[in-house]
Amino acid sequence: MQFLASMAGGVLLGLAFSVAPASADIAVVSNDGHTVTIDGVQQAAKPAKPDTVSLVDLAHYPPRIIATIEAPGSVVGPPMAAAVAKDESYAIVTSATKLDPADPGKVAPDDRVSVIDLRARPPKIVQQLNAGAGATVVRITPDGGLALVANRTEGTVSLFTIKDRRLEAAGKLDLGNPKAGPSGIVVTRDGKDALVTRDGDSMVSVLHIDGTAVTIDPRPITTGMRPYTIDINRDGTLAAVSNMGRGDGDRDVVSLIDLTAKPYRTVEQFGVPGSPEGLKFSPDGKILAVGSQNGTTKAKGTPFFREHGTLTLLAVKGKELRKLAEAPVGGWSQGIVFAKDGRTILVENMIEENISVFRWEGGKLTQGKPLATGAGPAAIQTAWP
Repeated sequence: MQFLASMAGGVLLGLAFSVAPASADIAVVSNDGHTVTIDGVQQAAKPAKPDTVSLVDLAHYPPRIIATIEAPGSVVGPPMAAAVAKDESYAIVTSATKLDPADPGKVAPDDRVSVIDLRARPPKIVQQLNAGAGATVVRITPDGGLALVANRTEGTVSLFTIKDRRLEAAGKLDLGNPKAGPSGIVVTRDGKDALVTRDGDSMVSVLHIDGTAVTIDPRPITTGMRPYTIDINRDGTLAAVSNMGRGDGDRDVVSLIDLTAKPYRTVEQFGVPGSPEGLKFSPDGKILAVGSQNGTTKAKGTPFFREHGTLTLLAVKGKELRKLAEAPVGGWSQGIVFAKDGRTILVENMIEENISVFRWEGGKLTQGKPLATGAGPAAIQTAWP
């Protein structure tokens, strides 16, 4: 059954929703309508569009957007500012920035955390809470009992317990430096540890989790300059980190952290085009996809400006990386996800307000028709690794 609807009560923007199968294949996309980059300057959009969340059906090729609702979100922070429950019943989406209520021509920090019921027709926000200033990447522990949110602006991590698909605040962890810039978070498969990237002071902190008691390990991990987006493979043996560098035209690196060794340690560095913000392991953990902005946010006419970003696929062989394929994507690229079968790949493009679509089959990467999102796609996540 399919139907279309326009704005309803200021929440529903557009919908073409089929009844989802029992085992769905959905990507949750957070779209930032209030932030743009113009000639190298990030600023408030004029006029601003609503921030939205879209659902993408990945069960068939080509993928399609099946629902879009209003929900706060932000491009500030790594593009994993969303989490999806294992059963795809709900999602958590955070918002690091918003238009300044005192001056709508400016962008100010935000702290909103929204819980979205994905089984409702249409999907809807069922709870909204506050984390900390600059609330960005959110991760759910493997047992589904705890959510962690990185608060970039204030240097903390918020903790929320989860019960019956609802959140309850359970405190904050101070990282000891208000300018630490906590950004990405992953949780180990046993749920006992979490890794938090800190692009403000260029380290990765290891957090030890015991219920709602979370402590910081005294030994940080060093991966590179401005560690940002972080992901963990299916088996929980490796974490991958994008190191954003200075963002000034130089080639940057992604790192692998060995999670089988204690203490955890960096074991691989691999060069990629500049500003590799997008980062995602394939569902089987054999490929690491990297999306590099590669000068697309620079002012036109400057030496490092480029028209297109770059998607790079790297083979993961043991604890080493090697290049498989590369293709152009749009500007100011953000998050990456794979379909469950690992063959469809989505890459978000903020400048074009669309999502690049690729197929990976038989060792060949081919590009399909992009998906228009109506606002800048800034974060994306699925329920699977």
